[in-house]
Amino acid sequence: MNPPFERIAIVGVGLIGSSLLRVFRREGVARTLVAADASAAVRARVVDLGLADAVHATAGDAADGADLVILCTPVGTFEALGAEVGPRLAPGAILSDAGSVKAAAVRALAPHVPPHAHLVPAHPVAGTENSGPDSGFATLFEGRWCILTPEEGTDAAAVAKVAALWRRIGSNVETMDPGHHDKVLAITSHLPHLIAYTIVGTATDLEETTKSEVIKFSAGGFRDFTRIAASDPIMWRDIFLANREAVLEMAQRLTEDLTMLQRAIRWGEGETLEALFRRTRDIRRGVIDAKQA
Repeated sequence: MNPPFERIAIVGVGLIGSSLLRVFRREGVARTLVAADASAAVRARVVDLGLADAVHATAGDAADGADLVILCTPVGTFEALGAEVGPRLAPGAILSDAGSVKAAAVRALAPHVPPHAHLVPAHPVAGTENSGPDSGFATLFEGRWCILTPEEGTDAAAVAKVAALWRRIGSNVETMDPGHHDKVLAITSHLPHLIAYTIVGTATDLEETTKSEVIKFSAGGFRDFTRIAASDPIMWRDIFLANREAVLEMAQRLTEDLTMLQRAIRWGEGETLEALFRRTRDIRRGVIDAKQA
């Protein structure tokens, strides 16, 4: 069976990029897999691991002749990468990405995509706190969602081809407006990371004796926060800045809810606390039932 793509270029070989290279190789979705990374050390490791058929220092060189280019770098790099890759996109080629913020991705990339090519942004809702080419694994996307956010009027065949690719590597696919995506992810992903960074940051500001005990006696809750807070700082810096409006809106809602909880605790309103805890427990059960735990 012929592969759906002739040449796929992955720009940025971290957790997501290296996982895509691994699963694309396993599934045989392209005749040629090409990688690009600005880091010489990463490029050398890609060669050592045999992740790609060719490795380049620039995204433009990787994009030459590719019928699919996927940007797997922080969102803050998209403007420059779009300007570099856009003029080198072949007729019918698709430019996609794996960024966690979609409205900013569209704004950065769309102006650089020529009329003969197509932009199909994507967000695989999967990952770990690890980064680098050694951190990837072929099963990362299995049973996870990949959200596509094409602009209105995008070539339907190009969108269908990207959707089919993500389904082939095990993902469930949803199509969503970029702005709506950003609002949903602000509460499901971005705000939890902001909270994790804040709580771990608060712990580091404690006096030394208390801080050492916090680390020593870390139970499940704090341990989970430290796992999230170990994520790539550059990637999350760009996410918060690119999705600032939605994140700030959700942070304000959280502040209001915390104020309500403080009031309930101060005045001993046990029924209020129990009602909230029961409602949130049901949400957790829903996450488990949806196989997203």
